[in-house]
This record gives sequence, C-alpha cells and structure tokens, in this order.
Amino acid sequence: MGSSIRTLAGKGGAACALFVLGVPADAGFIEDSQGSLTLRNFYFDRDYKGESNVSARREWAQGFILNLKSGFTEGSIGFGLDLQGMLGVQLDSSRDRAGTGLLPVERGSGEAQDSYAELGITGKIRYSQTELHLGTVMPRLPILISSPARMLWQTFKGGHLRSTDIPGLSLQAGYLNRMNQRDSTDYQKIAIAGPNGRFDGTAESDEFLFLGGDYALGKNLTLSYWHARLDEIYQQNYLGAIHQFKWGPGEFKTDFRWFLSDEEGSGRAGSVDNQYVGLNFGYKLGGHRLTVGGALSSGDSAMPYIAGSEPHLISEYAISSEFLNADEHFWHVRYEYDFAAAGLPGLIGVARFMKGTNAELPERLGGGNREETERYLELSYVVQSGPLKNVALRLRNSRYQNSFAPNATMRDDNETRINVDYTWKLW
Repeated sequence: MGSSIRTLAGKGGAACALFVLGVPADAGFIEDSQGSLTLRNFYFDRDYKGESNVSARREWAQGFILNLKSGFTEGSIGFGLDLQGMLGVQLDSSRDRAGTGLLPVERGSGEAQDSYAELGITGKIRYSQTELHLGTVMPRLPILISSPARMLWQTFKGGHLRSTDIPGLSLQAGYLNRMNQRDSTDYQKIAIAGPNGRFDGTAESDEFLFLGGDYALGKNLTLSYWHARLDEIYQQNYLGAIHQFKWGPGEFKTDFRWFLSDEEGSGRAGSVDNQYVGLNFGYKLGGHRLTVGGALSSGDSAMPYIAGSEPHLISEYAISSEFLNADEHFWHVRYEYDFAAAGLPGLIGVARFMKGTNAELPERLGGGNREETERYLELSYVVQSGPLKNVALRLRNSRYQNSFAPNATMRDDNETRINVDYTWKLW
C-alpha cells in the first residue's frame, strides 16, 4: 500500500496507470485530473452501562485516504480511471476493548491489527451526461449508503450508472456483488444487517441490484423513487419528497421518506415484511435550524438494509442505535446553530433528543413494547485561517438507554467520538 501511494502520487501516476490498462492518456484525462490525501484521526469510546459482558469498546487510530481521479479522454466517448488507497494504523487498543469498527480484529486472539490497507480501482466511461463506473464504488442512495461512519469507508465491487441527460432528472442504476466493511480488507458476499435478532445475519447474496432517480419539480420540490433487490433475501421500494420554500424571514423544509420491503426469492434471511413511513419538518432562521419529525414502522419484521451500511431513516446520524426495530414508533427534536451568524465562522453546535417506543423484539431479547432513548450533543469546527487552515475537529457525545434485555445488540452506553480531519489537495 505504501509503495502504491508513493508511485501514484502526482499527476503522472494516474496517466501511467491508465496507460497500463490500455487507455490513451490524452490532455483531457490529465488536465481534469485531481488528487487529494485525507488524514483522519479517530477516537471511539463506547462505555457500556448496566449488565454487560463487555465493559467498553474503546480504540484510537489514524487513517490515510488517497484519492486520485482522472478526467476523461477526448472524443464522444471518454475513458478515465480513479484510484483510492486507504491505510489505517492503530494508536491505542487492547483485546478487551477492541471491536469499535475502526480496526480489524484477529479471530484467534481477539486483538486489533496494528495496521491494514486496501487499494480500490475504478474504471469509468462517459457519454454525454451519462457515466458508468466499474470496480470499486461507494453508493450514497436512499436504498444503500456506503458507510463513512468510521475511520475508513465501506466499499462495494460492481457497476454504477448515472445519467443527467434529461433536464431536472437524475437516473441511476447498478449491480453489486461484493462488499468490504469499514474495518476489513477482504471483499465478501453481500449480507443483510441482523441486529437484535431481526434477520439471519449470516445470509449472503452475490447480487444487489438497484434502479431509481430524483426529479426536480421546479426549484423547491424534489421527488424520488428507488427500487433495490438483494437476490434471494429482500426487495425494497422507496418514495421520497423534499420541499423547501421561504416562510416569513426564514426557510421551511419538509422531508418525506417511505419504504416498502418484503422478502425476495427464497428469503434466506427469514421473513421480511415492513412498511416504514417518516416525516421531518425543519425551519432555518439565521444561524438557527430546528427540526422535528417522526416515523412509524409496521409489519411483521423490521426494515431490512445491507450490513454495515447506513439506513436512510428519519433517525439518521444517531450513533448508538438506528431506532429500527419491528413496529417501533420514533420521534426526535434536533437543534443546530451555525456560529457564523455570531461572527464565528466554522463553528457549529448540535443538540438532539431521540425516542423510540413500542419496539418488538424476540422474547429472548425483551419481547414487545420496548423503548429506547438517545441524547446527542455535537460540536464541530473548521479552522478558517493560518497554518492549520481547513483542519476539521468534531466532538460527539451520546447517552443511550433502552429497556431491552441485557443480551440485546444495543445496550445502555455513554459514547464519545472525536475526529480530526485534514484534506491536502495534491493538485
């Protein structure tokens, strides 16, 4: 990995790599290329409370993410190549605290690895306003969000097609057959998430298909539809609508999300039967932004999603739970203040309260009518000038409590995450 980074750093590296693949490295490919190196320092501390066979998950690590992106060769059909190198280095860990998702854990010893690395290669083809990416891809879609929630990102292998040839309409489709988790270098078959015994988490598939898009109906309203299928496990339809408009001195925003999921084919992970409906209302005035919303989950199961990914829910960005158990009722209040309005650009504070009720768990994990609560605080700052300009600091803390059985996946905890990120533009 280290030698790969040294070889590819610089404008000529991407051109050499493209030449090796037999694609002519002409002016468009070079002139529109870009390179960056992100340094990400991540401290993760999840301190469990109450009855638990694990007292804490606590690790500290340093990540390096190299992104080299070419332009496209000239002509009606353009070719390009993207390279991504990722390296994670342990700064602090121990066998009794490993398993945060920052570092791979050795199966035999239970200890975190000292370092791990991977290299992703993506070929790309462009015609008009349509692009096809083949190789390593990281979708960020309502039906699949490649998780950036740890030090290194979750990645997938496959193809991803995007088209904006029709004004106002963005269409996408894709085929994925392998996934690589945030704390792993091995590509595996694609699995369903199974916390709290919802589904058989060992069920795997060689095929995840998706199709959908977003349509801007004027300047203020965007409508979305997506369909996804994890072969022989589940299928899912999504409808969404975002409406933003001026209201008085501020701006009002509504965000509607609806998922309908059921099993697909033989249903290897068990019965899937879920409808999830969520709605957010937000108002922004100056540096203030207040959001309130809620969601209802109904059916015989929880809503399915890909293991390790981030579900696109009203409860998104919660850090101790996703509030997605069967029949769960969720509501939250979120307040954000941008201190730029007070003369302190780069500083943002967030306070949020989340509550889930009526959750249905298997009897061994607590049974029906369970509850969970998360209180969340965040403070972030991006240095605006001087030698540390663009260094980003982020501090998050949550206090999570539930009425689940002690052997449930989510347990009472006090969690702290500290990030220091810096992206250096190579050219």
